[in-house]
Amino acid sequence: MKDKTPDGTAMNGYGNLLGDIKERIRSAQYAALRAVNRELIGLYWDIGRMIVERQAREKWGKAVVERLAQDLRSEFPGIRGYSSTNLWNMREFYIVYGDSEKLQSLTGEIGWTHNVVIMQKCKDDLQREFYIRMTRRMGWTVNVLTHQIENQTYEKTLLNQV
Repeated sequence: MKDKTPDGTAMNGYGNLLGDIKERIRSAQYAALRAVNRELIGLYWDIGRMIVERQAREKWGKAVVERLAQDLRSEFPGIRGYSSTNLWNMREFYIVYGDSEKLQSLTGEIGWTHNVVIMQKCKDDLQREFYIRMTRRMGWTVNVLTHQIENQTYEKTLLNQV
């Protein structure tokens, strides 16, 4: 059956055109989300670096991060992500991944919450790399990622390679 316009005129290949356009739109949306995510991860990296460097130089403690969170939330009231907990996560993110250029580049491939889960639950760089790559490849949600870590998928994968 051929596609038709509202006036009944045949439109050969219309379904293919519509499918191609929808696929292109979805592809562009996905690419845009990846670019935004990469920029957000870079921002969080920079904030973590600035906090670490300033704390070392100025000998600032916990109170400064708490105050920073309050001031950032006041300045950007509609934007989430600047709680004191998340600022501490940014600081830890910079510390944990600071010595590994390889992992630094991979962290932009997955979401922030995925990165936090991996950072908090994985103890070494090889394990972190495994879960980052698997999350990216398999499209794991945070809940699935958490389950995979708790189920020791990394360790089981290593055992199967022996």
